[in-house]
Amino acid sequence: MATNLIKQTDFDAIIIGGGACGLMCAVQAGFLGKRTLILERNDKVGAKILISGGGRCNYTNLYSSTQQFISANVHFAKSAFAQWTVDDTVSFFETYGIEGQEKTLGQLFPTSNNARDVVKVFTNLCYELGQEIQCDTTVKNIKQIDSGFHISYEKNGKEHTIEAPKVVIASGGLPIPKIGATDFGLSIARKFDLKIIDTAPALVPLTITGKDQPWYEQLSGNSIFCRVWNDRISFDENILFTHWGLSGPAILQISSYWKPGEFIYIDLLPNQDIVELIQQEKEVNGKKMLLAYLAGLYTRKFAEALSDKLPVEKNLASLTKADIENISSLIHEFKVKPAGDKGYDKAEVMRGGVSTDELSSKTLEVKKVPGLYYGGECVDVTGWLGGYNFQWAWASGFVIAQSI
Repeated sequence: MATNLIKQTDFDAIIIGGGACGLMCAVQAGFLGKRTLILERNDKVGAKILISGGGRCNYTNLYSSTQQFISANVHFAKSAFAQWTVDDTVSFFETYGIEGQEKTLGQLFPTSNNARDVVKVFTNLCYELGQEIQCDTTVKNIKQIDSGFHISYEKNGKEHTIEAPKVVIASGGLPIPKIGATDFGLSIARKFDLKIIDTAPALVPLTITGKDQPWYEQLSGNSIFCRVWNDRISFDENILFTHWGLSGPAILQISSYWKPGEFIYIDLLPNQDIVELIQQEKEVNGKKMLLAYLAGLYTRKFAEALSDKLPVEKNLASLTKADIENISSLIHEFKVKPAGDKGYDKAEVMRGGVSTDELSSKTLEVKKVPGLYYGGECVDVTGWLGGYNFQWAWASGFVIAQSI
């Protein structure tokens, strides 16, 4: 049957976006005997799933709770996470052949290390449950009508329309436009006069420019376990020096809590005291050069890079009190003022989005537009790095499916 001849009664809901939230919503709706149609802009569903975790897909985090999420209302996601738990995610994927393996900090990956297996679970289930997926489809507009919603979209250069009683916006956020990310969800929110929390790239590398850039550039490729913090939060993970600034898990994490113009601080030797370590070494070998000592703690390249900041040409015995204070300050409180971030091209997620004030926390239905639902990344619920955002996507998809 031609797409433009599909009648309103054919589907209980139209889901816009075939990512994690949209796919879970379609499958869970199918379990309840409801029919849905996914309209996906890309030529295949699950584009972001496929590239996540370097193609391995970190599909949840065993320690996920609302504490790892940023939102203007930190309590909003509690209802969704109570309805669909981490255990539910683990059980769901195990049921369909995906066993999880924990890497670091609760991150769960498929034992196959293949994100395609995650997408296959959903495409297979959609087929079995009679849920339809239409790719290469660009939704142009959504209008509210007496019987629900009128949707206009383009496929193969032709305009089509379809009507349905309910619509789910699961079209994601702004990051990674090269895989089809757009502002569709936000533009529809504006059309319906919904409040939007200011958006920004999150889980994104930070840039250093000006006179400091060459110093970072020379260290490109060096990775160091650190504690990174600001006045709001701290993270203990690796940082990665790059030719344009800083990346690595700890930097991506802190970026979600960073605003332009602010400093971040880095403890280059967390859980140890450099002053005590130097004192102990001095008692054994006071003639050891500071450069050689630092090269034992870090890479030689990093130790040499500190030569313009520390008296690395001195031996440990000759270090003055001022030298020691300078070393301690630099190692334990390395101060950085990023120039900016790498933007949506390199960001893993978007911070901000449709305000949770506009949505029912129980169903994710828009309060003033009955039958319209928002889930996943375009909602103002942003998780940490490490599978948290997938957990929100699965949970929001499940919750919406119960109500459509």
